[in-house]
Amino acid sequence: MTRSEPRTAMVIGANGGIGSEVTNSLLKHGWNVRALVRNISTDHPLYPDNQIDWRKGDAMSSNDVLNASRGVDVIVHAVNPPGYRNWQQLAMPMLDNTIRAAIVNKARIVLPGTIYNFGPDVLDTPSEDSPQNPETRKGAIRKEMESRIEEATRLGATALIVRAGDYFGANAGNNWFSQCLVKPGKPVKAITYPGKRKTGHQWAYLPDVAETMVRLLDHDDVMEPFARFHMDGHWDHDGMQMIAAIRKAVGNPKITVRQLPWSIVNLLRPVSVFCHEASEVRYLWQESVRMDNAKLTAVLGAEPKTDLDVAVKTTLAGLGCIDPVINAVSGSEFTVPSLAAVQSRP
Repeated sequence: MTRSEPRTAMVIGANGGIGSEVTNSLLKHGWNVRALVRNISTDHPLYPDNQIDWRKGDAMSSNDVLNASRGVDVIVHAVNPPGYRNWQQLAMPMLDNTIRAAIVNKARIVLPGTIYNFGPDVLDTPSEDSPQNPETRKGAIRKEMESRIEEATRLGATALIVRAGDYFGANAGNNWFSQCLVKPGKPVKAITYPGKRKTGHQWAYLPDVAETMVRLLDHDDVMEPFARFHMDGHWDHDGMQMIAAIRKAVGNPKITVRQLPWSIVNLLRPVSVFCHEASEVRYLWQESVRMDNAKLTAVLGAEPKTDLDVAVKTTLAGLGCIDPVINAVSGSEFTVPSLAAVQSRP
């Protein structure tokens, strides 16, 4: 669908992993983009062209969010409490501020969804409308977030939730790929894999997730007020496809694969944030869970999907595990900011 005038989206969390990718995709599609940040900098590693309307403010301040969002068509809620800490105390107030702004502006909220909302009762075939009966703290919070957004659609806002598998990408923050499979900033000497052997797992390359969201926004006229879509992403049917892609990117087909020692992870739950959060969602690594993207492809025709080898190689380069990725066509280096540079931004 084409529009005569560009629309305006405000991104809350534009300095983060998914937020930065959505911001870049919005710019590529011709949107006007605002970004709400605590500190404004004209020298930004993710946006060297500085095409963004920066607004200074705090996602925890209702007035800041309302003032920054005046006149926007879309609010991308891509902000999370740092390091998974204080979710109940921070995540809900931030979301409520986004919801108020969306109702006032009659804007569409865009939220990156997760599989955590679903409990074991529907994991064999989770659809967009499957019952949400989470058995974890994180899942309960995510369910409540979606419930509040759905209520907002009865008060004048609209919403788009895109649910995908485990994120990976050059600029991704907290995720299994960079916190478990490999070690950022170091050559890949071994791969630590958390899943059971011969058990499928769903991955999502962050730029593909962002592109999917923005393409869906171009079909606003055919979406429900409360629209939810599932991505297929990269389906690893036996747990070995991602491992093979890492080995290929590194150029070593014999890299050792180690199993994540779950007994030690459980033991360290009281003193490690990662171990605490990881142990909660272990069940997603114990059985094959694959979301179907039929609803998504019915709207877009095809899901945006970067070749797995290219995605993994670009990710490892961004994490500082291999040398910068070379564009096979132009011979030039991809300008992928390091994860450290991204995470150093406020």
